[in-house]
Amino acid sequence: MLKKDSMIIVGGGIGGLAAALAAAEAGQKTTILEQAPEFGEVGAGIQMAPNAMAVLDRFGVSEEIAKIAVFPKRLVLKDVYTAEELTTLDLGDEFKERYGFPYIVLHRSDLHRVLLEACEKSPLVELVTNQHIETVEETADGVVVTNASGEQMIGKALIGADGLKSKTRSLFVDDEPICSEYVAYRGTIPIAEISDDANMDDVIMWIGPNLHVVQYPVRRGELYNQVVVFKSYNYKEGIADSEWGTPEEMDKVFEGAHPKVEKALSYISRQIRWPMYDRLPIPNWTKGNITLLGDAAHPMLQYLAQGGVQALEDASYLADMLNEHGNNYEKAFKAFEQERQPRTAKVQRTARTWGEIIHAEDEVSILLRNTIFKQREANDFSYTDWLYGQKYGQGTKKKVTN
Repeated sequence: MLKKDSMIIVGGGIGGLAAALAAAEAGQKTTILEQAPEFGEVGAGIQMAPNAMAVLDRFGVSEEIAKIAVFPKRLVLKDVYTAEELTTLDLGDEFKERYGFPYIVLHRSDLHRVLLEACEKSPLVELVTNQHIETVEETADGVVVTNASGEQMIGKALIGADGLKSKTRSLFVDDEPICSEYVAYRGTIPIAEISDDANMDDVIMWIGPNLHVVQYPVRRGELYNQVVVFKSYNYKEGIADSEWGTPEEMDKVFEGAHPKVEKALSYISRQIRWPMYDRLPIPNWTKGNITLLGDAAHPMLQYLAQGGVQALEDASYLADMLNEHGNNYEKAFKAFEQERQPRTAKVQRTARTWGEIIHAEDEVSILLRNTIFKQREANDFSYTDWLYGQKYGQGTKKKVTN
């Protein structure tokens, strides 16, 4: 059995790397166990709201992020059939002054790379690959992890940051990911290929009954990110993932969409699809010297663009608690959970609700939604204060007051 004088972090994604930076800030050594042969991130774009930027600034990576990010001027909701602007959120100076930080968009792999490089520079962080962790157990000697080859490693404490399909989560609850019956196709293309249609200033979401498309530039404006999402009418419980939400069904459900949306679909990569899952909030994700973080604790649907953001918030508050409680991991983890569980549960539930709003299909709901959307001003931040105004950066929780 290999013994480590460090905390063990299971999972080397955005949440796991951020957790290592949090621990390093508190003077704690960590060993990150990543199942892949090398550290990396798949997917396409990711949106970082001010509550994420506060954390990235705290961990000293915001300047590096700014070199590769795009700073959009607006969030825009458009009708998928008519291209009518239904509502916008101004991301300019008033927004930044209110929340303290800007709203950015970038490629997931770029964000992951910057966090990884920060971890590589830290003498307190060890990175280990090819670790398919099967079991986690707390013993009198420490927390023992066993990988798929039967090899064991023991650490002082453990953070499960192993995502939606977390093995660590099974210590706390016997649940399974819940299929939303929606599927996403994601990808980026060189901006030059669609320069006539690409809007470099906006994050655009085209919405319609049971479907939407998101578009925005990434990587300094060199690439254009597109996400196509729709509900599959071929889904039924027990069906193989490959048999529902197919490219052929995508073409069918988007029939009649605005020409710009149809053109977006023509560019989207059809080889890889992401069925969309979440899980229900759980009241407890801490036990002794073991805790969960990010999607392992609170996997959510993507409709608020807060999955990665909430993992960063987790890491920042975890840093606060490790700074306060030192090697008393049980106390630090429990205080971390008590603060973060209500917040993340609200975001999880709201993400589901927002999905129902933007995907409304009956005429009355659509009329009511669009009427409310059109009545609000672009600088009306009353709907976003609860989400963006509560920050966990700079070592002190800050909350916007109206």
